[in-house]
Amino acid sequence: MKEQEKTFETALVELEQITKDLESGTIPLEEAMNMYTKAMELVKFCQDKLDNATAQVNKIVAENGQLEDFNLNEENN
Repeated sequence: MKEQEKTFETALVELEQITKDLESGTIPLEEAMNMYTKAMELVKFCQDKLDNATAQVNKIVAENGQLEDFNLNEENN
């Protein structure tokens, strides 16, 4: 799968399959090492996607249309 076609969901499915395969204990060592490397790449991809989503959620659109950091300020009146 090309990097630009990969989504968080497809990466997560692939990561879950690699995990299941590795946990089976039937994978030869060299293949297991390659799969582990691929799994770590997928973990990084997913973490980057989550970090980006978190950053977007933590922003709000101000009245002037500009994105601003979201800060919850509770005022006691």
